[in-house]
Amino acid sequence: MLALGFSSGLPFLLILGTLAVRLREAGIGVEAIGLFTYLALAYSLKFLWSPIVDAFDVPILSRLVGRRRAWMIACQILLAVAFVGCGLSDPATALFWTAAFTALAAFGAATQDVVVDGWRIDAAPSEMQGIMAAAYQLGYRIGMLAAGAGALYMAQFVSWSAAYISMAALMVVGIAASILSPNVDRPPDAAAPVRKRFNFAEAVKAPLMDLYARKGAALFPILALVALYRVSDFLAGVMSNPLYVDLGFTKAQIASVAKIYGVWIGIVGAFVGGWCVAKLGIYRTMLLGACGQAISHGLFAWLATQGASIEALVFAISGDNFAQSFSGTVLIAYMSSLTGAGFSATQYALLSSLYALPGKLAAGVSGFAVAAWGYPPFFMMTAAIAVPVLGLCMLVARLPGGGLQTAKMQS
Repeated sequence: MLALGFSSGLPFLLILGTLAVRLREAGIGVEAIGLFTYLALAYSLKFLWSPIVDAFDVPILSRLVGRRRAWMIACQILLAVAFVGCGLSDPATALFWTAAFTALAAFGAATQDVVVDGWRIDAAPSEMQGIMAAAYQLGYRIGMLAAGAGALYMAQFVSWSAAYISMAALMVVGIAASILSPNVDRPPDAAAPVRKRFNFAEAVKAPLMDLYARKGAALFPILALVALYRVSDFLAGVMSNPLYVDLGFTKAQIASVAKIYGVWIGIVGAFVGGWCVAKLGIYRTMLLGACGQAISHGLFAWLATQGASIEALVFAISGDNFAQSFSGTVLIAYMSSLTGAGFSATQYALLSSLYALPGKLAAGVSGFAVAAWGYPPFFMMTAAIAVPVLGLCMLVARLPGGGLQTAKMQS
């Protein structure tokens, strides 16, 4: 599980943060960098093709290693090929091919996440899922360190091509884990009725109707809160890496502060967020998370006026990574509390797609806002998004069925 978590975490920054540094250094405008975030929509839309993973075999490979392991290996090979393609394409002269290989990597990474989640659920009983998830998260963070700091150091001292090709080589960790993992495919039950043909409309409608039956009219402000709660982080996150480059920070400095130091600050923020949910409840912690996001974006507006000051970068990164992880933890807790028995997996998948999709769609035009206004006004605008979010929190807390009155997580 640790190695599979590493394999899942490795592509994430190569598709988003690290790629933004490479594009800006190649002279690509912030408008185009913002549009590149649309390539990562595969993470938000993976529920659309996830039934295919359960219903179909990978030709030849599935007969050799089983359906789950075959899909994992196929995705990992696809990612390695995509990374090599990204490394060999120069965005300054062949931006289309960089985009094409990045899109291929995003599709492979999102599909790998679907398969790894399925393998984890089948591989261990429910009482072991907490340990499996913890191992996965640790591996994911290590993968992000490799793709963030490791790739930037490699690009600084060797080349971008070497950085991406070395990341492709690291996919062997996931391939080895897939081969060595137990085959957990469940044999078909002859006594079971024939499965109905998959109906996507019905698969989406049933969990939504269950949510509406339990929440009533409160469902609409609840969905608005979920959709808006982290929009500001998605907007600000896309433009933070171009800001570092424009201020004059080197790739090694960005790697050391944003990609290594920042990851550990984020881990602290996640633990503090979980503790606050247990002690203060979801409502108060969501208010704190929204305020924290606003403050962290204000720090980026201030950083934009400080030049290449390492002290200012450390201060801004500290606030941003802590606030992002803190607010992310409380949102996960809130979305989990909204799900109902019998629909928990589907409802959580839909809610998590809803929370990510608006932010990623809006992030695509963030570069145009920076080009028109400059960095400080842009980050002050993202900070101001906290105002309607706080209003929605207070509204939902007053509504019967809003889930913010009594919903708490066990410590």
